[in-house]
Amino acid sequence: MLLGVFIIMPNLPGKYDDFAKCLGEKGAKMYGTFWCTHCKAQKELFGSSWKYAPYVECSTPDEKGQTQVCKDAGITGYPTWEFPGGNRTSGVVPLEELSARTGCPLESSG
Repeated sequence: MLLGVFIIMPNLPGKYDDFAKCLGEKGAKMYGTFWCTHCKAQKELFGSSWKYAPYVECSTPDEKGQTQVCKDAGITGYPTWEFPGGNRTSGVVPLEELSARTGCPLESSG
């Protein structure tokens, strides 16, 4: 008996693929780091659709510094979402709020 076996099917559409793509098209972006637990929680809200989300990595590979693009943007905490017009919010943002701020419909893609 096999328990806990998962089959990964990377070519299947994610639930929020169109939503994640729309965020980038509307000019929204998330600044974060690969080691940030709140960033991980934000990414998990998107599930497999995260690969389409507009994301800017702010950590150097050694976790000790910040990338120049994030320094130039004045990013001081993670995650930080930036929206058209320069409005920003920090922390994990519910998908419904991202939808309201961008006009991107939160319908399932798959």
